[in-house]
Amino acid sequence: MNTIGVIPARFASTRFPGKPLVKILGKTLIERVYKRAERSSLQRLLVATDDTRIVDEVLSFGGNVVLTGEHTSGTDRVVEALEGEKCDIVINIQGDEPLIKPEVIDTIIKYMQENRQVEVATVASIINQIEEIDDPNVVKVVSSKKGKALYFSRSTIPFRRDSNTLHYKHIGIYGYRRDFLNEFIKMPPSPLENAESLEQLRILENGFDIHISVVDYESIGVDLPEDICKVENALIREGDV
Repeated sequence: MNTIGVIPARFASTRFPGKPLVKILGKTLIERVYKRAERSSLQRLLVATDDTRIVDEVLSFGGNVVLTGEHTSGTDRVVEALEGEKCDIVINIQGDEPLIKPEVIDTIIKYMQENRQVEVATVASIINQIEEIDDPNVVKVVSSKKGKALYFSRSTIPFRRDSNTLHYKHIGIYGYRRDFLNEFIKMPPSPLENAESLEQLRILENGFDIHISVVDYESIGVDLPEDICKVENALIREGDV
């Protein structure tokens, strides 16, 4: 099955304007995400952006990029970038995850290749840092015994009654069937999506399943300028400078 990865990248981030072009140990955030993602088994990789400065940056390091119109969501931007592309599976890779492991991307690709009835798949990891459990910038997920998401929230789910309760952090990467993705963008934003500001809740509210694979991955997303130092320290520990 033909698999394409798309990294939506918007310059005008509300909390961190110009985020894709911020330097992390000498390389831009978008380059670090791209270079990690291209080491996966994706057959093609694109950046989707509405800003010519990001276009120029991606071209400067030899990446593929599509200039799109303005969109209210990254998923809409992904769909526009796919116009004219032939693929069966689309991997939506968040542009603020510079530590993304190629193995994480491959986990979703393999899962969707082996389970052809699955329309949407994503990944989560066990939360090991106590402070992340109550952090609204860290999205939590609870799932069924069959590995289907029950709910995503910025709040603490499940309730932290004791220290033995496991909490799972949602990693913002999705695998979609191309046909489902085209249908998804036609669905209007849902009440829970608006309440939590989490686009994936639109899928659940419309009665579709999101399949969760648990991976060993300690993600550090770049949401705010102060996250840069955390990422740089992690890259130094990995030796990826």
